[in-house]
Amino acid sequence: MAVLTGKVAVVTGGSSGIGLAIARGFREEGATVFITGRRKDALDKAIAELGEDVTAAVCDAAVPADLDALYATVREQAGHVDVVVANAGIGIDVAFGEVTEEQIDSQFATNVKGTILTVQGALPLLRPEASIIVTGSTAATRPQAGLEVYGATKAAVHNLVRGWAHSSRRYGFRVNVLAPGMVPTPGLLDLVPAEVRSQAEEVIPLGRHGTPEEIAAAAVFLASDASSYVNGSTLAVDGGVAQV
Repeated sequence: MAVLTGKVAVVTGGSSGIGLAIARGFREEGATVFITGRRKDALDKAIAELGEDVTAAVCDAAVPADLDALYATVREQAGHVDVVVANAGIGIDVAFGEVTEEQIDSQFATNVKGTILTVQGALPLLRPEASIIVTGSTAATRPQAGLEVYGATKAAVHNLVRGWAHSSRRYGFRVNVLAPGMVPTPGLLDLVPAEVRSQAEEVIPLGRHGTPEEIAAAAVFLASDASSYVNGSTLAVDGGVAQV
């Protein structure tokens, strides 16, 4: 039997890249999936690919009203949530000394504020033993030049998860960080130059970049009952680059 049969999952930032791969992996394992994104055209394309048992909602994770509407839809259609993947995030490559206030605010709004609001908004709908997964990054501990602010936002969400784990007994959930390394996605291709991606391969112990599907497989594990005693942890899926 598929390991997520009967579960309801919400994946923010699910219209492309890692989020889309996670949504696909959840659907293939039997879950009913809700995905969000800020662009309707991208969501329409994702739904055309994913097919049945997936619902899309235009939603900016940093806007409380958008999240309220999302969870109202989930409540109406499914009644509860078993898995939340707070995946929506942005990164801006800008040299130190040239970072603008707008660039700081936009990254912290989506990556930190949006993660907090996504998790808090789901609390009334969570079924006992629900799994909350927050997408982190190896940049939380090894930020590259130009991505210092992005790395700081990911360090923040890693620490949020450590704090939220203390509330797991009270609210009946478990919460973990899924921390990918450099995975070629549309967002990464726009953010990191080809020469930098090539250089990065040389320092990854496995000698290659990861794939969205490999990150999704790790997300399926964290969403499933197989990880029922995993809480407050960071699951690094990075070929070992930030581990050794």
